[in-house]
Amino acid sequence: MAGPTTARRGGEGKGRSGSSGRAGASGPARPGKGAGRAAGTGKAAAAGKGTGKGGGKGSGKAKAAGPARRLRPARPARPASRTGFRRRLLLWAVAGALLTAGGGWLLYGSSWLRVTRVEVSGTHVLTPDEVREAAEVPLGEPLVSVDTDAVEQRLRRRVRRIRSVDVVRSWPHAIGLEVTERQPEAVLERGGRYIEIDTAGVRFATVDHAPAGVPRLVLEMDETPSNNRFGRERLEAEAARVLGDLPPAVRKDTRAVRVRSYDSITVELTGGRTVVWGSGERGAAKARTLTALLKAAGGARRFDVSAPGAPAASGS
Repeated sequence: MAGPTTARRGGEGKGRSGSSGRAGASGPARPGKGAGRAAGTGKAAAAGKGTGKGGGKGSGKAKAAGPARRLRPARPARPASRTGFRRRLLLWAVAGALLTAGGGWLLYGSSWLRVTRVEVSGTHVLTPDEVREAAEVPLGEPLVSVDTDAVEQRLRRRVRRIRSVDVVRSWPHAIGLEVTERQPEAVLERGGRYIEIDTAGVRFATVDHAPAGVPRLVLEMDETPSNNRFGRERLEAEAARVLGDLPPAVRKDTRAVRVRSYDSITVELTGGRTVVWGSGERGAAKARTLTALLKAAGGARRFDVSAPGAPAASGS
């Protein structure tokens, strides 16, 4: 009797044991929750470790990424000392004064930059000595103090043959005079001598012999109100103006310019040819017309270009 009971109990024990076994077999499934929990706990632990590690790192990063350490603003550069600035300013002022004084002494007080000679160029009829004498350049004076304008005015006033002159300082000791002489375009005979006249009608010299190749100016003016109004000098200037307007080829063949009045000027050429010019106005147009007329009627003896739009040629 006791055996079955024992067996039943053994069976119960077995059953329980089996149950335990089932429980043991199913234990891994149930404790699956536990395992999941455990796993979760493990993950948490791992996460905890990670958090620990990361925490350390994160903490470091947080510190690095945290608010930047405040830097003190750079102190502005200290301004230069007023005393030092004043000293430098004083030194510069003294140096400038010394340089100015030295330069002034060199230009005005020393013997190095003084006029010792006068150089003349450009003369053909005049001599260099004539120009120097008329210029009166003060020798021995400081070169910088020579009044070049005054020298130019003296030359043009005293020597009418000089049309223009450039007065230049030639450092360190010379004054240069570059002369341009007037050239005679016509000569006017008076008492056996000849007055030279340039293209502006300026009488600038009287010579004993007429220069070769220069036409003569002949004034045949009547005492009329018109001639008296213009005057001899104006009519001479008109004749010189006509000579300046003549074509170069005609100018070479010109022997005389005859003036009777302001609007009656005649040009006499070689070979007995005559050109009626009229007044000195419209000179360029008259010159072109005369050139064409000489080509078209080269054998004529009288050419009239007083009205350049209606020229005429006659005689043979």
